Amino acid sequence: MQAQRISFEEARARTSEPAPSPDTANASWKVTADGRAIDFGPADGPPLLTLACNLRDTPATLVIVRHAPARPGLKALMPVIGNGTISRFKVDAALSEGEWRWEGRFPATDPQLDVFTGPRELEATLPGGGTLLIGGSRIPGEFVNWCRAGGRVQRAEAAENEASAASPDAARPEPVDGR
Repeated sequence: MQAQRISFEEARARTSEPAPSPDTANASWKVTADGRAIDFGPADGPPLLTLACNLRDTPATLVIVRHAPARPGLKALMPVIGNGTISRFKVDAALSEGEWRWEGRFPATDPQLDVFTGPRELEATLPGGGTLLIGGSRIPGEFVNWCRAGGRVQRAEAAENEASAASPDAARPEPVDGR
């Protein structure tokens, strides 16, 4: 194996300062115009994180996009903590829509995606890209479950109503004081 010389000055020139953590105080989730993704970010600004669902894949694929500058050929591990879960997502630098950003593609059935299914706050950290503090919301969980169901809307309430209509006595609670 051949040794390689690198000057410290050249090595320092290649590194950059890590990005500060974005201010997420006024950020929230919103459904994209096509309904196939949700964006987390300020109402009047670009998204900071996107969850997108590709229903054409079998099983459906969930794409996590961290909108932070990325350099071609780089890979990273992005931990997401919340809802009693710690998940570590492998993301790659990807050129899409004119920006180099971080992207990871996962089968919607991947249990690591469960980190998004609870209603509590999340913390997503990207080395060099800062930490996103994401306020608690049911939107990411509903979106992940929708993607897992192949784009079908889950209607637990409708199922409960059908069950009570089929058996009226089962839906009526027993009287407590004998009335």
